[in-house]
Amino acid sequence: MFSYFAHRKACLQKQEERRNRIQSLPERYRELPTSHDALILSTSISELVTKVKTKEWSPSEIILAYGRKALKAHEVTNCLTEVMITSAEDQATKSEGKGPLAGVPVSLKDSCAVAGYDSSIGYSAFVGSPAERDSPLVKLLKDAGAIPFVKTAVPITLMSFESTNDVFGICKNPHKLTHSPGGSTGGESALLAFGGSRIGIGTDVAGSVRLPAHYAGVYAIRSSVGRFPKPGPRTSMPGQEGVPSICAPMARTLDDLETFWKAVVSMKPWEYDHSCHPIPWRDVPKPKAGKTKWGVMWDDGMVTPSPPCTRALMTVVQTLMKEGHEVVSFEPPSPAEGFEIGSQLIFADGGKTMMKPFRWFERNDLGAQNAYSWLKTPRFIKKIYAFIFRYLFRDPLTATIVGNLGEKTVEEQYALNARREAYKAKWFEAWKAQGIDYLLTVPNALPAVPHGGMKTSVASVGYSFLFNIIDYTAGVLPVTHVDAKLDSLPADFNPKNAIERGHYKLYDVNAMNGLPIGVQVVGRRLEEEKVLEGMKAISAAMTKNGIAYSLLEA
Repeated sequence: MFSYFAHRKACLQKQEERRNRIQSLPERYRELPTSHDALILSTSISELVTKVKTKEWSPSEIILAYGRKALKAHEVTNCLTEVMITSAEDQATKSEGKGPLAGVPVSLKDSCAVAGYDSSIGYSAFVGSPAERDSPLVKLLKDAGAIPFVKTAVPITLMSFESTNDVFGICKNPHKLTHSPGGSTGGESALLAFGGSRIGIGTDVAGSVRLPAHYAGVYAIRSSVGRFPKPGPRTSMPGQEGVPSICAPMARTLDDLETFWKAVVSMKPWEYDHSCHPIPWRDVPKPKAGKTKWGVMWDDGMVTPSPPCTRALMTVVQTLMKEGHEVVSFEPPSPAEGFEIGSQLIFADGGKTMMKPFRWFERNDLGAQNAYSWLKTPRFIKKIYAFIFRYLFRDPLTATIVGNLGEKTVEEQYALNARREAYKAKWFEAWKAQGIDYLLTVPNALPAVPHGGMKTSVASVGYSFLFNIIDYTAGVLPVTHVDAKLDSLPADFNPKNAIERGHYKLYDVNAMNGLPIGVQVVGRRLEEEKVLEGMKAISAAMTKNGIAYSLLEA
């Protein structure tokens, strides 16, 4: 009972703190945006840096424009957690206009450690525990001239494609407020899509920057382990290394994403973070027609992509072929095997670590709660369910997954680690044998889900989680939107397993009409520069053919 009162007090305290920080800002932040604001907001970060260095624009006026827009985005979507605009103004005033990101506002996922601010990541137990120092990443950004100005919403546990918790409430998708902007970096995607930031920082252990990019129509890259500095110590699963989480940038435009990546690497992040590989930025060949081979994974065998997601993938394939590129179907090593290995590794502790900070009556994400309920189910009951799925429902995939999930012994985890490495080797050989340069696939089987959707679709993460398991670089770029006239399910569609059935309970083409749809571009380990070039080639081809994606103008 005392834990419940502490929980409610912390939630109210944090919400009041956020309101006070917004209300205490100077009146100019509540004034209507000006034409000069619009000009600043439409300017690429490379041009922003040039204007700051030539003293045409000051960092303070840039922060004012983005502060106004971010507050409007928050009013609509509830995307902000820590409002750091006052600190940002101080940094802007003292800015010397130096560094590769001079004067550039940067938004941060709530887990990023910024001195003097909480990283509660949705747990009320973490409220009122501000970081004592900046994380290596934040220190690097400030040294590069960038100005962190807000932190953004996440789901409690960080294990969901929604962004909801008791501390801050529900974060909404600016394209459709009835739907999620994704997770766990959902606040970033909502803010970026709305135009309240151009560059944001997220983390990704199963698709947490790529799914929000897909859901909200922005750009992101999942870097390989060790390429990008870490955001700070706050996580829901400290010590979970079976499928390591990485930190990665998101952006409103592809040009900004590349500019930001180059700027961070130019700062030698390995001198800030011991875990970073000392790899300078590398110039790689651009994909050329007749010399580049694109593989396509149309279906992972677990969950069939929905009509709009398949249409987006087909659009990219047809556009590349029209430009003379070679595109072939790719036969992957069993994605189901990868999912089975990865899901056991990520929950090898039985979910205990992510649940430990919970207080009495603190609400969990619906999907994470379902997963935890299954994790703590006695093993003999799981075996009974597995038998039913396998022999009565003829669903061996679900049987294997539900039968194996649960807390592992040390010996069992060693064995899973060995299976993971063997699985990586299968991908290495398959990639070489089929001779592809890039792999194309969907980021997820569905567009953005309605709020609460994770309750039935938490297991449908295969298209993104797969590349965390094998540690391949993967980027997402927006391609098109759901069209209710084109994207109805076939009348004879019949889900082939329980995971697919749960996911497709959410598919409503009319409710999803207009939502963004992205495509995933995959390279091998540590091929961030190459993946960016692949994304640029697709974007250029789409523009040339008159089908460029249009950003949301909020």
